[in-house]
Amino acid sequence: MTERRWRTSALAQLTLLRYREFVREPEALFWALVFPVILTTGLGIAFRNQPDQIEHVAAVTAPLASALTGDPLLAVQTMTPEAADQALRRGAVVLVVASAPDGGVSYRYDDTNPDARVARTRVDRVVQRAAGRVDPVPVTDDRIREAGSRYIDFLVPGLVGMGIMGNAIWGLGFAIVDARRRHLMKRIVATPMRPRDYLLSFLIWRLLLLVFEVTIPIGFGVFVFGVPMRGSLLEFTLLCILGSLSFSALGLLIASRARTIEAVSGIMNLVMMPMWILSGVFFSAQRFPDAVQPFIRALPLTALNDALRANMLQAVGLTGLVPEVVVLGLYVVGCFGLAMRLFRWQ
Repeated sequence: MTERRWRTSALAQLTLLRYREFVREPEALFWALVFPVILTTGLGIAFRNQPDQIEHVAAVTAPLASALTGDPLLAVQTMTPEAADQALRRGAVVLVVASAPDGGVSYRYDDTNPDARVARTRVDRVVQRAAGRVDPVPVTDDRIREAGSRYIDFLVPGLVGMGIMGNAIWGLGFAIVDARRRHLMKRIVATPMRPRDYLLSFLIWRLLLLVFEVTIPIGFGVFVFGVPMRGSLLEFTLLCILGSLSFSALGLLIASRARTIEAVSGIMNLVMMPMWILSGVFFSAQRFPDAVQPFIRALPLTALNDALRANMLQAVGLTGLVPEVVVLGLYVVGCFGLAMRLFRWQ
C-alpha cells in the first residue's frame, strides 16, 4: 500500500485511531502491560520454592514441650492453658498441645487452617514416636523442583490467558459502547467508510497489541523465574491469536446492543467472573466437582489456558490440542456471527 493510499484508507485511519486512544490512556497501558508483570512478580515470590515452614505450637506441660523440641520444624513454647488459648486466637501459634483427661494427648487447632493441619500431623508423629511407636515401613522423600512443575510455571500461562481475555473484552466493549453513547457511531457511519472497516479495525488493533501483552509477561516469566518454553513458538503464537480472536468476538457480541457504560460493565463482569474462578487461572479447574467439568471445559478461557500450558510446559503441538482449538474456533465463528446480526450502530 502506497503512502497516499495508506493516508486515505478508512481501515488504516481507524486502526491508527485505536492506537492513539490506547497510548493516550495511562490507565490502559498500566492494566494491559504493567499489571501482569506486577502480578507475576508478587505471586512468583509468594509461592517460590522454599524450605519447609516452621510451625509455631504451644505445649501446656513441660514434658510435652520437651518431647516436641527435638523436631527442627516445630517452634515450641511452654504456656499455661489460658495463655495458649489466647496465643491461638491471636494467630501466634497454630496448635495447642495439652494432656487429655484419659492420659492421652489433646490437640486444639482450627482444622480449616492448612498450617494447623500440618502442625498437627508433625506433632502427632513426634508424640507417637516418643511413646515408642516404630514405623513398620521405612519411607524416603524424593522432592522434585524441576522447571515446569512449579506453581509459577502453572501461573504464567494462566495470567497470559486472563490478560488476553480481559484486554479483548474490555477493549472492544468499552470503546464501542462509549462511541455509541456519545453518538460518534452515527457520525462515523455517515462518512465514506464501510461499516465492516470500523469493526475490523478493532480486530487488527487487538492483534497488534497482542504482541506486547503476551511477550512481556512470557518474557518476564522466562528470564526472571525460569519458566520453560518447550513447545513451538509458532504454534504458541497461533494459539494466542486464536484466543484473542475468540475473546474479541465475545466482546463484540457483548457490546452489540449495550448503550451505557454501566450496562456493558455489568455484562462483561457477568461473563468474565465465572472464567476467572473456574478456568484454572490461579489453581487447577480439576478442584471443582465432576458434575460441572463439562461446563468448565466449554469455557473459552479454560480452553486457552489448557492449550497454552500444554504447549509451553509439555511441548504439545496443535494436533494434540484439537478439543481446545475447536472450542476457541466455535466461539470465534458463533460469537462473531451472532454479533453481526445483533449489532446496532445507534
